[in-house]
Amino acid sequence: MKIGINVLNYGAGTTPESMETWVRGAEELGYHLAMISDHVSLPPEVVGAFPPPFYDPFTTLAWLAGRTSTIELGTTVLVLPYRHPLQTARVAANLDRFSGGRLVFGVGVGWSQQEYAALGIDYASRGRITDEYLACIKEHWTQPVVSFQGEHVAYTDITTGPAPVRDPHPPVWVGGLSDAALRRAARFGDAWHPYTLGADAIRARLPVLEAAAEAAGRPTPAVTPRIALHLTDRPVETADRLPGHGSVDQVRADLAALAELGVPYVVLDTFLSSYAGPVPPEENPRHDLAQLETAAERILDLPGETLR
Repeated sequence: MKIGINVLNYGAGTTPESMETWVRGAEELGYHLAMISDHVSLPPEVVGAFPPPFYDPFTTLAWLAGRTSTIELGTTVLVLPYRHPLQTARVAANLDRFSGGRLVFGVGVGWSQQEYAALGIDYASRGRITDEYLACIKEHWTQPVVSFQGEHVAYTDITTGPAPVRDPHPPVWVGGLSDAALRRAARFGDAWHPYTLGADAIRARLPVLEAAAEAAGRPTPAVTPRIALHLTDRPVETADRLPGHGSVDQVRADLAALAELGVPYVVLDTFLSSYAGPVPPEENPRHDLAQLETAAERILDLPGETLR
């Protein structure tokens, strides 16, 4: 089981230097993957959760690719309807090239109606757009010239080369918790990428994922969850404790349960605890590596891709 991290690419104090320190520090500790989030515009409802400045995922990851050598780089998640699929196919393939085949392409439909309105995209159609764009992008990654006819994009004899390094293409992780998201993962994804779910919650959803994969005539995708990393001195006993939030022993148990499910990656998010309520600034590690260092020293055997 490989371990990734979610990198803060927004908010006061976030700079190119802070992100470089964060990602290079994670690489030196032996973490396997660094991922960042996506917004294009910042209307009020986005600013409330993701304050500016907000660094673009593609340009940031391309910049980080030149400052790292082994750690994989990905999006958790790119909101697919925000960009034309020809642009996304080309930029993502370029990024995979520049990084030497280290891109993980995490995608989702997004949630901000205000952001969709600012970009002039129909919010109600976001699921259909995402499905169509995924089909389009994957064709461009695997064929030199593509003709595509869809509801939202249509064209003839278009190339977006160069192709990605990875064969047949970068891993596609489909985010979301709804049945529609699981169907999308089954149709287009190499992995379902849920957030905040522990092993029991994932196990309860697996029949939906398996049935969707059978209906699509594809193998069941892997599961690559993103969970909190918020270590505490004492166990967290509340009923709504997030997986990854608690003592070293609690977090180790959370990860061991995921390992028993056979998940190939887990992404640790030191900011995810705030989804269950505000985290006091003094408890949020933000740009320091203290939480990741403690996890690497006391919980994770990163070179062995297992737990201590």
